Amino acid sequence: MTYFPSNIARVPNMLLSNLTLGNINRTQVALLDVQNQLSTGKEIMRPSDDPVRYAGIQAIARRTEQGVQIQRNLSNASAAIGQLDSALSEVSDVALQAKQIALAQINATSSATERAGQATVVNQLISGLLKTANRQGVSGYVFGGSTPGTAPMVEMNGGFRYVGQGNGLLADLGFADSVPITLGPSSAFGATSARVKSSVDLNPNLTGSTRLKDLNGARGLGVTLGPVQFAFNGGPVATVDLTGADTVQDVVTKLSNAIRKYETDNSVTVLAGAGVTTSGGSLQVNVAPGGSLVFTDVGSAVTAQDLGLSAAAFTPSNANSSNLDAKLTWTTPVSALAGVTGSLGSIKVNNMGRAATVDLSGATTLEDIKSAIESLNMGLRVEINSSATGIDIVNEVASGASQSMSIEEVAGNNSTATRLGIRTFAASTLLKDFNNGKGVQVVDGVINPVTSTADPELNYDFKITVGNAVPGAVVKVDLRPQDVVSVQTVLARINSEIESQLPAQGLLATDVVAQLADGANGINLVQNGSFGQALTVTQANNSTAPGQLGLLGGTYNASTSTFAGTDTAKVRVDSLMSYLIDLREALTANDVSGIQLAGENIDRVNNAVAETRGMVGGFAQRVTFAQQVEDDRSAVDTKVRSELEDVDFASAASRFSLLQTQLNASLQTTARIQSTSLLDFLS
Repeated sequence: MTYFPSNIARVPNMLLSNLTLGNINRTQVALLDVQNQLSTGKEIMRPSDDPVRYAGIQAIARRTEQGVQIQRNLSNASAAIGQLDSALSEVSDVALQAKQIALAQINATSSATERAGQATVVNQLISGLLKTANRQGVSGYVFGGSTPGTAPMVEMNGGFRYVGQGNGLLADLGFADSVPITLGPSSAFGATSARVKSSVDLNPNLTGSTRLKDLNGARGLGVTLGPVQFAFNGGPVATVDLTGADTVQDVVTKLSNAIRKYETDNSVTVLAGAGVTTSGGSLQVNVAPGGSLVFTDVGSAVTAQDLGLSAAAFTPSNANSSNLDAKLTWTTPVSALAGVTGSLGSIKVNNMGRAATVDLSGATTLEDIKSAIESLNMGLRVEINSSATGIDIVNEVASGASQSMSIEEVAGNNSTATRLGIRTFAASTLLKDFNNGKGVQVVDGVINPVTSTADPELNYDFKITVGNAVPGAVVKVDLRPQDVVSVQTVLARINSEIESQLPAQGLLATDVVAQLADGANGINLVQNGSFGQALTVTQANNSTAPGQLGLLGGTYNASTSTFAGTDTAKVRVDSLMSYLIDLREALTANDVSGIQLAGENIDRVNNAVAETRGMVGGFAQRVTFAQQVEDDRSAVDTKVRSELEDVDFASAASRFSLLQTQLNASLQTTARIQSTSLLDFLS
């Protein structure tokens, strides 16, 4: 309604019309708003309706949208975890069946024919396990790790190779939480690879092309570039900015140019001979006789420290910086490997029942060595180790014990495998890695029940019978716990026992020597070439040590007077597939001890599978809980949003009725006012 103050006697018609029409328009707008509220059920539709409430509504809307995606993730995760649990159940069933077969077939009443028949059953279990390993689910291959689009396991020359990558995909559950929806096979089948860890620090020298980012630096913290100051014989101080240098050659060039300019500016001779260059793992600054060149950092910079320039003054007798500890890279030249003396030759690689000789004499970089080994197509991968000091050879193929990987020397090739640190049976090889990680156990501390003291006759592990006569001299070898650390400690103990016992039997201490051969892996016992009988090794006191060291399965070569032990330090993948193959081969060969060992390994892996199933069950519970939390949060958000956004129909209907009445009154009043004239006042 439009009202005029009582003190205004007359109002212009135009003003009166504008006021009345404005009032009608405002009423109509308010009526339209209420109509929209009643038709949509929403009280707040624009920020201008209520900025505070509108902001709250938008925040809830965004959270609701995220919640919808999280609900989808939870639903997908629930289905994926269900499929994981089902696949793990099948893996466990295969392991249990194989274990039961092993337990049944170690019985003395089982015949070779029965065991051969069970080998066929195990072969079917292997085929079934391969299908399970390549099972597809809602998120791709359930054991595909982080690459679920590719079948993770492939058959390769009788073995099985895992070609997936990563540990698995994760589903976002909200609340900064997540669960895996795919797994890597190590969670279900055991390890996917085994490696020969480098036993040698290849210690690369600096070259001009060595990149600064590949240096550990003198402080072990890398190299931070910046300005460096220097002065000669206490003279003027000059600054050289090394910022922007990428390689060692860049640093050498910048330093050399700056020092040469210093010589010109100050009429002195600073450098002599080769000037600034590299030597081994250090920068080298050759200073003129009688000179002293000192480098310092500028302010809080650390460039001179990182480059080993500020450790001491450079003089004619002290030309090298601190060692910059270069890292190995695939472009490192073989000629720069200070840890490898002499030229490379050939090595012998065995895997999957195949053997190949690899000629490394033409390799110029580490990349060439990597390519030569990987191109054998024997399921091997070459890596630079985590400390960037050596190379590791990774076996990715799960196979039987008879097809395990080993790397040997090729006779007459300058011990190339040993010098590269990749021989699997080297002097530095740890005995804990023998026999697929079972190590070597010795007889020790056995007490004579009569004397109640340790009896040497009850505590030695094997005896060596020398071929000097019939019967020959005997060496009793007592391996102590401190002797079973590495191949070198075992060889030292055997030689010590030989040297202490042979002279008492009329022989020279050097008539028998325990050593590693320049060729095939294994411990060799070489006797005097004039001895006419074969040297033999016999187990003593039921010790497992001689067998675990490969001495019980050795053979004697009369032409070289050498007893060669077998290789028990081979590298194989510790997986269910490997042990199923072992069981199949042992059943086929009617090997009772092999059947028992395979059964024990299968049971061990199955225990790990059970742990993984428990973990997956825990994930399922987390998903269920997250679904409940998300449902509750969604319900609360819906309620709060309704309170903020939805209209009160009773209140809105009342306002609608009042606004209609107001509009009618305004229209009637306006009509009467607009029709009033001067005659109405005169009358």
